[in-house]
Amino acid sequence: MSRQRLVEWGYATGWFMVPKLPRSLVSTMFAIGADIAARRNRGGAIRLRRNLARVVPQAGPAELDDLTRRAMRSYARYWQEAFCLPSMDVDEVCSRVDVTGIEYLDAALEEGNGAVLALPHTGNWDVAGVWLVAHFGNFTTVVERLQPESLYERFVAYRESLGFEVVPADGSVSFRALLRRLRENKVVCLVGDRDLNGSGVPVTFFGERARFPAGPARLALSTGAALLPVGSWFTDGGWGIRVHPRIRVSSREEIPAATQALADIFAGDIAAHPTDWHMLQPFWLTDREGADVDVTKDIDVDQRRAS
Repeated sequence: MSRQRLVEWGYATGWFMVPKLPRSLVSTMFAIGADIAARRNRGGAIRLRRNLARVVPQAGPAELDDLTRRAMRSYARYWQEAFCLPSMDVDEVCSRVDVTGIEYLDAALEEGNGAVLALPHTGNWDVAGVWLVAHFGNFTTVVERLQPESLYERFVAYRESLGFEVVPADGSVSFRALLRRLRENKVVCLVGDRDLNGSGVPVTFFGERARFPAGPARLALSTGAALLPVGSWFTDGGWGIRVHPRIRVSSREEIPAATQALADIFAGDIAAHPTDWHMLQPFWLTDREGADVDVTKDIDVDQRRAS
């Protein structure tokens, strides 16, 4: 069996089996797996540790060990919840979501030009989407076309089952589809903290150079939609979400500044909840140079869902 088929089989098994098992047993299994991965300190875990060292630069070796373990547990919790979400009661999920700043989204939709919600890879962005569907109707997002095709189709089916409209990341084709939705005064959600193709906007992030995708700012400029940064994190009993005030983009020349503003807001939320940032790949430019950033090698295909 090829590695791609093995990965697909693993996800299929997760969606089939995890909801059928007792929640306490599943939580224990995922926590143990996360602890083992953190102790081994290989692959995604070692890259996560290096990323956390930038986010919490004052951390010594022992604290960094603890941060990595907690971050791996957070990442495991994301997947545990992802496997269960399609079978969970939406009202029960939404009752455990604490949202602030929703007035900024209300104001954007009242203007009639739609809203671009940009999120980092923190907390459970799928739960944020479930809450959004329940309160504002469906929204549109982008997913990377994974290989094999059947794995891509499985992820599309998963998110469509949650009420999301999914557009494949096909360059100008997907961009035009997002433009149409914004011109219909709809909501577009994009994960905005990872540049997949190396053509993103240079930003300073936790004091070092990185690249963020220009898509969120470009969409806002092209349509007049409000660009709203969103933070998400885990709480003991559920999830926290914060919608930040609008970032204005009035000209093409303002795209770099708007993207930097997005990076600054993401950094503030990540600094407040560092172990809920699920970045298991080389991220800063100094780490990406010459690095193999094929996320499927870390069985982390979901990180590629938006650009």
